[in-house]
Amino acid sequence: MAIRNYRPITPGTRTRVASDFSEVTGRGRERGLVVAKHRRKGRNNRGVITCRHRGGGHKRLYRIVDFRRDKHGVVAKVAAIHYDPHRNARLALLFYVDGEKRYILAPAGIEIGQQVVSGPESPIETGNALPLSAIPLGSSVHNVELYAGRGGQMVRTAGASAQVVAKEGDYVALKLPSTEVRLVRRECYATLGEVGNAEVRNTSLGKAGRKRWLGRRPEVRGSVMNPCDHPHGGGEGKAPIGRSGPVTPWGKPALGLRTRKRNKPSNRFVLRKRRRISKRSRGGRDS
Repeated sequence: MAIRNYRPITPGTRTRVASDFSEVTGRGRERGLVVAKHRRKGRNNRGVITCRHRGGGHKRLYRIVDFRRDKHGVVAKVAAIHYDPHRNARLALLFYVDGEKRYILAPAGIEIGQQVVSGPESPIETGNALPLSAIPLGSSVHNVELYAGRGGQMVRTAGASAQVVAKEGDYVALKLPSTEVRLVRRECYATLGEVGNAEVRNTSLGKAGRKRWLGRRPEVRGSVMNPCDHPHGGGEGKAPIGRSGPVTPWGKPALGLRTRKRNKPSNRFVLRKRRRISKRSRGGRDS
């Protein structure tokens, strides 16, 4: 893909950087692969807001994506590349030789008319899905399963890929995009290559209205609230937060507190923990 800069005709286009959608070949959607999806708008089953700053936004239809890749040995042809409003990656529409149609995450470099297949005997080519035991060391993969047959759960965002670094016994070691090295069962499936649309990280919305179209409502810093609304609020002028560190509106530590359980069962599969990002490099704001 490529990104597009806009002439500063209006304040909204001055800083806007968007995708040019040159890789998207089909502007529509496959009718049999979309379903309606109720948007919860940050509320639970009682209508109480449990996740702030959500609501509004354009209507969407959910595209049914094949994360399992369980049609082993059946060849499919890439018919089109479609846009998906629910993720920053693109979708590749596959036409199988038996007549079935499915969406998959579009890998980088995939082309219209290319053939892809899944199964342990599949060739080592971009877009093919194989068990981790059959993937050579050093290969880049995405859409990785955590449990065999459940479907890919890791490495699905645009531009992401994991690397196969070692094989031993029943497990394969993967270096994830977070730099964490983790063991995964050898029978779990993964797709070769990295997810496409990597340039999405260089885009900029340009104005607050585009954030509203995506279903995000405005956020307000705690330091400009009153003391009854936020622990950071109150004081004269631009006052400090008055605590040893930033906290949430409910008084819990924020910005850097590790929330993973110490005795989580999957800890034994983590060979090296992910790199911890400092507050300064993250550029975080108080809640």
